[in-house]
Amino acid sequence: MSPEARIVLASASARRSALLTQLQVPHRVWPAQIEEARLAAEAIEQCVQRLAQHKAQAVWDALQAGAAGAALAGLPVLGADTIVVVGDQMLGKPRDRDDALRMLGLLSGREHQVVSAVAVRTAAGSRVLLSRSGVRFRPLERAECEAYWDSGEPLDKAGGYAVQGLGAIFVQRLHGSYSGVMGLPLFETAALLAGAGIAVLGGRQRSDAARG
Repeated sequence: MSPEARIVLASASARRSALLTQLQVPHRVWPAQIEEARLAAEAIEQCVQRLAQHKAQAVWDALQAGAAGAALAGLPVLGADTIVVVGDQMLGKPRDRDDALRMLGLLSGREHQVVSAVAVRTAAGSRVLLSRSGVRFRPLERAECEAYWDSGEPLDKAGGYAVQGLGAIFVQRLHGSYSGVMGLPLFETAALLAGAGIAVLGGRQRSDAARG
């Protein structure tokens, strides 16, 4: 029998679920159904934080309102969002092959930013933290970008690559949060969970980071 869930993950991402499992936090997956779009004139960091909070809030509301979520109602809900930024462009998940190849071409031979936000919604309200990391790609050849697309990995990944998969061969340098580049920054996640009364590794996570 699996451990009883202590939080609800408002995401269908297998990567985020695996990272929570890495923290030894039993959880249930309940994907948020929201529109993920940037508002007019919205700053990138504001956008990613808003989307993370919106996901957590949407699932929190659904659990409180519906019989299907009655067993989970009241549990903290964790939402996250990740955006790849190159220059002044935001790169989400590629629409198709051509879009993925365009993204990889933009990332080739230069540094880009990966901005991840994680939010936790509890009965006391919502808290959110932000992680920003820099990733530099080596120059990429068209043929290897095409082969990478054919692997199937880029399809549902922000920026069209997965740092934990085949896409790692493109990464020349990374500074910041590796787990944040994957889609769930674990330092910030553990701090927020501690603030919600959920300890990681059996101890109290320092909560001063969660006050930001």
